[in-house]
Amino acid sequence: MLFYCFQNLYLCGVKRRYFIRFAYDGTAYCGWQVQPNGLSVQEVLTKALCTILRTEDIEIVAAGRTDAGVHARNMVAHFDVEDRLPAGLDLVNKLNSLLPSDISVIEIREVKPEVHARFDALSRRYEYHLVLQKDVFRHPFAMRIYNPLDFDRMNEAAKILFEYTDFTSFSKLHTDVKTNNCKIMAARWEQREEEWIFIVEADRFLRNMVRAIVGTLLEVGRGKMTIDEFRQVIDAKNRCNAGSSVPAKGLFLVEVAYPENIYTGD
Repeated sequence: MLFYCFQNLYLCGVKRRYFIRFAYDGTAYCGWQVQPNGLSVQEVLTKALCTILRTEDIEIVAAGRTDAGVHARNMVAHFDVEDRLPAGLDLVNKLNSLLPSDISVIEIREVKPEVHARFDALSRRYEYHLVLQKDVFRHPFAMRIYNPLDFDRMNEAAKILFEYTDFTSFSKLHTDVKTNNCKIMAARWEQREEEWIFIVEADRFLRNMVRAIVGTLLEVGRGKMTIDEFRQVIDAKNRCNAGSSVPAKGLFLVEVAYPENIYTGD
């Protein structure tokens, strides 16, 4: 009897889980997560989803949190609903028609019920954008640099990140995480047209981690910090030893990777 019930879970109204991929311009928001004193992306997206599905009981769980002013080209979250979404419901277009212009849904797909947007993510990839010249079109989404930078030395310093797992020196103080360990999988500067972009990928990130790493690498690029001193910053496990955090407007979450077998295949 128990086996029969498990075989027919979906026929009995058990919740279905869906992944939603979406992008947002974080300029107007206090970050992803709902906050008491500001408008969040989570709040706006949840309200739109509840309106279309005519329910007040939907929780959207994202792959991670972005801070105020940080953007996402490809954020992933999951939500649960009773039974399968109606076959004729074009939820992506309906959400996009209801959402403001700075939030856009890319895709919605059903996943296996045990899959979790945060805990099953294999890696997250961020980009930080710099511009060396005044550009009115890139200004809202990149940090302006006024003095020359040695990107070769900055890339040399970035390679040191692969040697470490404890990144306490680049973490915001007094957070509620249990560990400051992360596995860095990519860390490099690339030039694309008029921009220099720092690409960093890891299994997880600490709060403010990317902006603190970039700020410290800029000290290397300006000649104010040596390669050895950059290593010493990491060894110190002290946020006060690292450089200042760069502005949020240049930071983008660009990819969240998952195992290939998470989808239902329907």
